[in-house]
Amino acid sequence: MDLSQPNNPESTDSAKNIDRKLPGGIWVLGFVSMFMDISSELVHSLLPIFMATVLGASMVTIGIVEGVAEGVAAITKMFSGALSDYFGKRKFLAVLGYALGAISKPIFPLATTIGWVFGARFVDRIGKGIRGAPRDALVADIVPPQLRGAAYGLRQSLDSAGAFVGPLFAVVFMIWFANDIKAVLWIAVVPAFFAVFLLIVALREPESSEHGAGPRIHLTLTDAKRLSLQYWLVVTLGAVFTLARFSEAFLILRAQDVGLAIGYTPAIMIVMNIAYSIFAYPAGAAADRLPARTLLLFGLWVLVAADVVLAIATSPLIAFIGAVFWGLHMALTQGLLTKLVADTAPAELRGTAFGVFNLISGGALLLASVIAGSLWSLFGASATFIAGASFATLAAIGLLLYRPNPRAARDSIGM
Repeated sequence: MDLSQPNNPESTDSAKNIDRKLPGGIWVLGFVSMFMDISSELVHSLLPIFMATVLGASMVTIGIVEGVAEGVAAITKMFSGALSDYFGKRKFLAVLGYALGAISKPIFPLATTIGWVFGARFVDRIGKGIRGAPRDALVADIVPPQLRGAAYGLRQSLDSAGAFVGPLFAVVFMIWFANDIKAVLWIAVVPAFFAVFLLIVALREPESSEHGAGPRIHLTLTDAKRLSLQYWLVVTLGAVFTLARFSEAFLILRAQDVGLAIGYTPAIMIVMNIAYSIFAYPAGAAADRLPARTLLLFGLWVLVAADVVLAIATSPLIAFIGAVFWGLHMALTQGLLTKLVADTAPAELRGTAFGVFNLISGGALLLASVIAGSLWSLFGASATFIAGASFATLAAIGLLLYRPNPRAARDSIGM
């Protein structure tokens, strides 16, 4: 696999008039993601503070809760993706996943112990796991290959728009309700259920000849072997990137650590997700034309910059600058990695491929979050972000040194 070559050379002009070319289903999936993220990020922007101040949880406990929750989501994605391949239908699983996410939202304001929060996060992340792989595979089913980067970028951009509107609502309603966190958490229920309604009524799943023509896919080792070496390289890259980037809960805790008032801590997620949303679509469109190695390396160096800034931060303003770099890193890498999974997996195994990718990335996130929480507790906040910068640097060096063998380069899809 040659990471130095453009991803899709034939799609040089695909970014032109791209809004007219992307099917309506991509916009529906994007707005569904946006409304669910408004709900989820409203909750998540307050949850670390809620656990630390109201429930008295330690940093290690918060790291474990966040890591396990994301790990559960990753495991679930593997099975839901495979099921969507087996049945050749993805919308039902996506609706089920979004519905579980919506149902979990009232549990947070009702929580009186960390166990309640853990349970709610568990259900919420189970829902995310069920919907994630089928939804990502559905995007690839809807659009032609030369527009995948733009399609994933658009969906991620709308998702990220919700991810900064949610924390913005958190700040506004924390002021409105005089820092009553539980009252604000109830606001998250409305957009979550609207997202489910929109998905049910507005999205029509395309008829897939790729599924209908062949035999149903079973979960066997033989089928797993059909996933190419190029695909497994993408999986490895995703895991390495995730190890270098732990849970975003630590951004919120860092904002409070450097003096941001508790009612305004969600603002750091607003700043991060504004950057993410602004750059996700252009980065996705660029992924259809530019070498993957270039974008991935740039994304890693931006992550290093984010970690360094957050490590040395002594005021909320500096922490906000670090959050901007963090959001830019996400925009440059997340849509691209998703596109590369779609490009390197057989169509009939696409859901399974996304599931395996998310399983391994989720395991890496669990490990990274537990390490981050432990470093914070033992050595302070700066150590957590310095460790992240060090790992990202090592990952960038490894990517620079990587050279594909000639046969892999010949067999490459153009990565």
